Amino acid sequence: MSVPQLSAEPRGEEILTVFDTAFGELLAADPAAFRVKFRKMAASAFAFYRGTACLFYHDLEHDPGADKRDGPFLDDRTSRVWIHGDLHAENFGTYMDSTGRLIFNVNDFDEAYVGPFTWDLKRFAASVALIGYAKALGDEQITELVGIYAAAYRERIHALATGAKRDEVPPFTLDTAEGPLLDALRDARSLTRFGLLDSMTEIRDFERRFAPGGGSVELDAATRYKVLAAFDGYLETLPESSLARPDSYRVKDVVGRRGVGIGSAGLPSYNILLEGNSDALENDVVIYIKQAQTPAVSRHVTDAAIRAYFQHEGHRTVISQRALQAHADPWLGWTELDGSGQLVAEVSPYAVDLDWDDIDDPEEIAAVVADLGRATATMHAAADDTSGESLVPFSTERAIDAALAADEDGFAPLLTDFAHTYGARARADHQIFVDLFRNGRIPGL
Repeated sequence: MSVPQLSAEPRGEEILTVFDTAFGELLAADPAAFRVKFRKMAASAFAFYRGTACLFYHDLEHDPGADKRDGPFLDDRTSRVWIHGDLHAENFGTYMDSTGRLIFNVNDFDEAYVGPFTWDLKRFAASVALIGYAKALGDEQITELVGIYAAAYRERIHALATGAKRDEVPPFTLDTAEGPLLDALRDARSLTRFGLLDSMTEIRDFERRFAPGGGSVELDAATRYKVLAAFDGYLETLPESSLARPDSYRVKDVVGRRGVGIGSAGLPSYNILLEGNSDALENDVVIYIKQAQTPAVSRHVTDAAIRAYFQHEGHRTVISQRALQAHADPWLGWTELDGSGQLVAEVSPYAVDLDWDDIDDPEEIAAVVADLGRATATMHAAADDTSGESLVPFSTERAIDAALAADEDGFAPLLTDFAHTYGARARADHQIFVDLFRNGRIPGL
């Protein structure tokens, strides 16, 4: 990637312009939430990168050499596949799928959309460069890591495209995962629904209710009514298999929430406590309703047919996740509240993110990066004509496999060159951002 070497002042103005487009309305509505978000982003170059998918796609669009470099790999099909949209090295973790298995895979689909598959790979590659730099790895080591990711992705896509049965390339589970991925799955298995409920609720008058404090906000009657009406709309979006026991959806309590993550600053969020699959209090379920955001990718994909496919951003998020994630959360659905699309999903007791803090040995880092390459390929392969969605009516893995076969030698260098160049750009941008923030240069704060 050829990134213009801008001085701090012009680049700072460019960053502010992108931020205003991406965050302006939400920031104006809740400046305090964005002060918290920006302080988290100021902590490190990687934290800044995590919070600025908007800037990443802006830079991709304005990269003058991208068409030539990506050209061998992008055609009418590979430019129009389901993508994660914010694929970086920390957006992987555990979840319990609809069949009851603990899985390690990609998570957080808030930015998912339809676009070029290389965008996911580039975003991940740059994140490897940032993690490698933070762990004082040399440039050659970072090149090797990105090459390992590219090779693992290529191998898995080819296996899936050439007829390998899904059970021959199994997901990462307690039986198949190794190293830090297995550690995360074991940590998830040690967690319990009772532990989650104990941290968020209490029993009053022989019934479970949300406990005060801890970020929960009591709702007035009018807001509670609106949230419950939105909940009724959500039930209509669930698959038939999720509605087998109607009592599971009896509402016990509703609260508002504060502090829902670095990517969701300013977005309203609510928690709902449900009966669950039995009358026992330890089987109660907590779901959240969160206003879905406009994905950064969508500002740079101009196909009107893609935008028209979705009712609203909540619908887009759920349809994208169901396409990208095999056996997704059975509580996953969408609704509307105050005219805005909402994402609804379970507050899972079994969610553990991949923790990079103690992954320092170069061989272990390489093994993890290879596994994440395989997980990326499996995600892309899941989201095609067999996903049940007509927006991508072809076999994704076969289309990508054919595109990569056209330039086998150019694939890894595309990602390694981008990783080094954009990693350096992100580190410089982080310093510019910190100076803008601490000197009061971000409008509205």
